This record gives sequence, structure tokens and C-alpha cells, in this order.
Amino acid sequence: MAETNDLTTAGYSGADAAQTGAPTQLKAPLTAKERRQIFLRYAFLPESAMSYEKMHGATWAWTYLPLAEKYYKDDPEAMRRLLTRHSVFYNTEPQTGQLVNGIVCSLEEKIGQGEPISEDVPVSVKASLMGPLAGIGDSLVQGILIPTLLSIAMGLSVGGNALGPLFYIVAYGAIMVAVTIICFQSGYRLGTKAIDAIIGESAKRITNMFNTLGTIVIGGLAATTIALKTPIEVPFGEEVKPLQEILNGFFPGLLPLLMVLFAWWLISSKRMTATKTLLILAAVTTVGVLLGLFG
Repeated sequence: MAETNDLTTAGYSGADAAQTGAPTQLKAPLTAKERRQIFLRYAFLPESAMSYEKMHGATWAWTYLPLAEKYYKDDPEAMRRLLTRHSVFYNTEPQTGQLVNGIVCSLEEKIGQGEPISEDVPVSVKASLMGPLAGIGDSLVQGILIPTLLSIAMGLSVGGNALGPLFYIVAYGAIMVAVTIICFQSGYRLGTKAIDAIIGESAKRITNMFNTLGTIVIGGLAATTIALKTPIEVPFGEEVKPLQEILNGFFPGLLPLLMVLFAWWLISSKRMTATKTLLILAAVTTVGVLLGLFG
């Protein structure tokens, strides 16, 4: 059984224990198989039953059916309360969000065993952590991991090599599986002690760090993978020199940078979707090539 967690950070106090009363004998803890069921249910289906009203809410309720059947099989009212409190709105980055799943699993296990923990504590934990973890997870996965793996995969794909996409699929899958397992196990082991390391100033510093690193990664990816040059020649004193050579002399990669900034402007200022942005970029480059501006 997991070690006792410090629940005061999540709103649990001695008053809750006085109200519920500590049992003389606790029920059996979750088995490894039951914990694995809870992990796998949320790992594969966090967005399968998504809605704008509750986002991951329905998946959370379904995730905790194994726990409900173990502890509340003969108590329909307690089972109803469990599924109801996990059907509320919830949304975060799914992979790093397994940390919350692990914490809640630990808490719900103790509640099901009969320990004097308020049923409001898991709900409070979810509400407190989904925002910070969304910022950390999105910065880490979408801002760093995916661009880094894609840059490697695109380099391997030169000349139509199939190794590039295969590398991305295998590497991304392996890393995400490892992240989800580590997050769930850490959350289950630490319980509410993990909250202090996630919320508050710590989360802001971690998010800012990942955002900065992600910006650097994307900048390097754009500079090394976007091939955009111009064949235009311009007068340079008594000579005629290629414009691209002049640009490289004071700002290498200027044209790829301008194309990236143009795409960023379309998405952030004009609120265009990624699909529309790609179509516009394709149209601009096609027209530029036809007019002799790009080559």
C-alpha cells in the first residue's frame, strides 16, 4: 500500500476525520492489475469522449470504474458519488496529466479503503493541478519534444528515406509511454506531496523555462530545415551580385525567418488555422517561384 500522504495541502484536515470517523480495519488496497487498468484507461482514451462541456470528464468517470467495482460494489450510493465527482469538467495535457491520475488514484484508494479523507479532496486536486500541468505539458511536448524529433526525422528523410517517419513514430511513441508511466507512478507514490512542486511559482518557472527552450528549438529548426533562396541579382557597385549572397553576408537565413514570422502573424494575429496557413504559404512560394523571386 502507498505510504500515507500529506493531505493538508489539498484541503483535508482533522475536522474531516472527525466527521467521517476512522474505521477499525481498512479494506484491501488496489492490486497492481487494478492500478494498471486505471492507468491504461486514461492513457488511451482521455479525448475519446470529449465534449466542450466536460472535456475529459466522461473518460475520468470510466477510468475509475475498476475502483468503483472493487470498493463500492455493494454500496450503489457511494459508487454514484464517485462517478459523479469524476464526471465534472477537466482538461489538461494528457501525457503529463497522468501525474494527476496517479495522485487521484492514491486518494480514491484510501477513501475506498475507509480512511478518513473527504471526498472533495480528489476534486480539489484535479482543479488545482490541471492548469499548471497543461502549461508544463504543452510546453514540453509540443514546444520541445515534437519539434526536436521532427527536425531529426526530416534530416533522415532527405531523398525519400522511409527511416525518417519510422524514427519519429517509434521515438515519439516510446518517449510518451515512458512519460505517462513515470508520471502516473510518481503521482501514486507521492500523493498530494507532489502538489507543492507543481503549483505556484515553481510551475511558472518550469513553464517559462520550457517555453524559452521551445522557442530556441523552433528557431533552430526553422533555420536549418526551411530552404528558401532567391535567384535575383542586383547591382553592387560596378558589379552585379546575387541578392542571396548579399543577404547571407549580413543575415544568413533571413528569408526563412521572414517566412516563419509571416506564418506566426497569420496564426496569432489573423487567427487562421494551420491548414489555411499552409495553403497561403504554398501559394506565396508558388507565385514567388513563377515570378522568379524564389528559387
